[in-house]
Amino acid sequence: MAGRVYSKEFKEQAVLLTESSGKKVGEIANDLGIRENMLWRWKKEFREAGVNSFPGHGNRQQGTDLEEENRRLKQELLDVKMERDILKKAVAIFSKPQK
Repeated sequence: MAGRVYSKEFKEQAVLLTESSGKKVGEIANDLGIRENMLWRWKKEFREAGVNSFPGHGNRQQGTDLEEENRRLKQELLDVKMERDILKKAVAIFSKPQK
């Protein structure tokens, strides 16, 4: 299943919206019709690489075994942090006294 390929300009504009619009990342992702975790990934890449981010056409080049393991572990950590944050919000919502 091939995913949709987004241009460098689209990604940059999406990231800039997260910085300037005052909306939450999830809202912006929904407005743009993309997955929230994808927008978070773009934000991270833009923060780390700046103008050098998004160099290709949507296809990441294969790295060394160590680079690939590092990438996989970073993604897994990002996923676990997102899950933790979701659970924290759920606990806060469900621990509020019922009216």
